[in-house]
Amino acid sequence: MKKEPFNLEFNKLIKGLSNESAPSMLKIEQDFYKKLLNFFLIGDSYYFIINHQNFVFEYVSKEVEEVLGYHPSDFNLQFMNEKIHPDDRSWFLAFGDSVVDFYSKLAIKKLMKYKVRYDIRLRKLNGDYARMLYQGILLEHDEHGRFLRTLNVFTDITYLKQEGIPALSFIGTDGEPSYHNVALNNIYVESKEDLTKREKQVLRLIIEGKLSKEISYILNISKQTVDTHRKNMLHKKNLNNTGELIGKAIRYGWI
Repeated sequence: MKKEPFNLEFNKLIKGLSNESAPSMLKIEQDFYKKLLNFFLIGDSYYFIINHQNFVFEYVSKEVEEVLGYHPSDFNLQFMNEKIHPDDRSWFLAFGDSVVDFYSKLAIKKLMKYKVRYDIRLRKLNGDYARMLYQGILLEHDEHGRFLRTLNVFTDITYLKQEGIPALSFIGTDGEPSYHNVALNNIYVESKEDLTKREKQVLRLIIEGKLSKEISYILNISKQTVDTHRKNMLHKKNLNNTGELIGKAIRYGWI
């Protein structure tokens, strides 16, 4: 998903999540470490607290520098969103819609009994992408159930999951049911129609294992034209090589 439409849709989502109620008078420090331990984290992790009245990061742990390479003072919502892998932006927005819908249907007394969990790829300072497991819980809400503060943790799980579509789950505690791999209606995913009819024909033959010379013979076009279609598809989909093109075409149904 391109950066401009992603930012537009994300800002819409933020407006739906923001809470302009009176500032909280509650203290979160007493339960902070207790809640943090409930994550049972394994691996390289960092955590941060979001104030949902203004979506300011009130605290970012120093471990973010070890995990992603960025200094905690540079880390904020916009900065983090800019690091999301382009192919994961639409899923991130779909997660946000699903989270809003899920919590809006919960009784107030159950709001703090759930943990949100999903995975997404973030770009590190060195340019590599890491598959990060996100886990978030509500630390504080007002009398109407509107979010005040959330505790958010990212753990590097690249060694566990390197491929595949991001997945969302809601984990219940205190006897509440859990919902794993929640089905999503990803309305933000880019249409496959950005590929032309001819590009789809070429792509289908590439997936079948045909070489450019063979494709040119089958489609009665020059090998140079076939190679141009290959380059155009890689450019449109922001991919680096034919292997990525084949994998994502199969996974996302581009043909």
